[in-house]
Amino acid sequence: MKKTTIILLFLTSSIFAQEVKIMTYNIKYHGVRETKNRWVDRKQNVIQLLNHYEASFIGLQESLLGQVQYVDRYLKDYEYIGVGRDDGRTRGEYSPLFYDTKKYALLDSKTIWLSETPGKPSKGWDAALNRVCTYGLFRNLKTNKKIWVFNTHFDHIGRNAKKNSVNLLLNVIKGVNSENYPVVLMGDFNLTPDEEPIQLLSESLNDGKAVSLKPFYGPVGTFNSFRNEEIKTRIDYIFTKNIQVLNYEHVDDRLPNNKHVSDHLPVLARLKF
Repeated sequence: MKKTTIILLFLTSSIFAQEVKIMTYNIKYHGVRETKNRWVDRKQNVIQLLNHYEASFIGLQESLLGQVQYVDRYLKDYEYIGVGRDDGRTRGEYSPLFYDTKKYALLDSKTIWLSETPGKPSKGWDAALNRVCTYGLFRNLKTNKKIWVFNTHFDHIGRNAKKNSVNLLLNVIKGVNSENYPVVLMGDFNLTPDEEPIQLLSESLNDGKAVSLKPFYGPVGTFNSFRNEEIKTRIDYIFTKNIQVLNYEHVDDRLPNNKHVSDHLPVLARLKF
């Protein structure tokens, strides 16, 4: 009898366990005056990479409208949420969040600005540029389990802006997640692991790399600056809460000429809840 009960419990837990793949990727904005590492020379490889890894949720950074539309056109069965950071519509960089419509339904979504006035286009504190976070609540179509997914891009200069952006996002997560669903916060934070805002963030959320059940795989860093050198600077992350991290990696795929696909590496995590 006990053996039967144990088997039933195992089968029940296996049925309701759910795995999800998450990717964050700064694809480098389309600079019209660029002569090297141009978007036009990289865009097909970006699509190949995204299609290959088949993440259920993909958070991009530095995506201008044309880039968002290109990815949207060639990612089959995906839709996205997000707006341009300059006007809340189409101008400026997006931090779009793509999701696999075969697996997830969007229940709620919003884009906020990392500033003292998060509800409207604005530049916060000592930031050099407008910065945003796009997030949504999603329901798995098979299990009906729900998950909050946040995608962001912190300022690259403002020290106060970085710290205050962490506090803002932690408060937003606490405010919207009254049901205590699993949470993923990912993006380009423009911060290394030893800096105070990342340490503050790690007190409330789990750094996926630190809690991964399987050993971390890939280069130590994520920012490569299009150089074929050892990648040491880590500024792109996937943070989690109420969810198990099965594996975590920095994906160092290359163009046929061995150049990087972007000046950042994608970060990929497989999660279970």
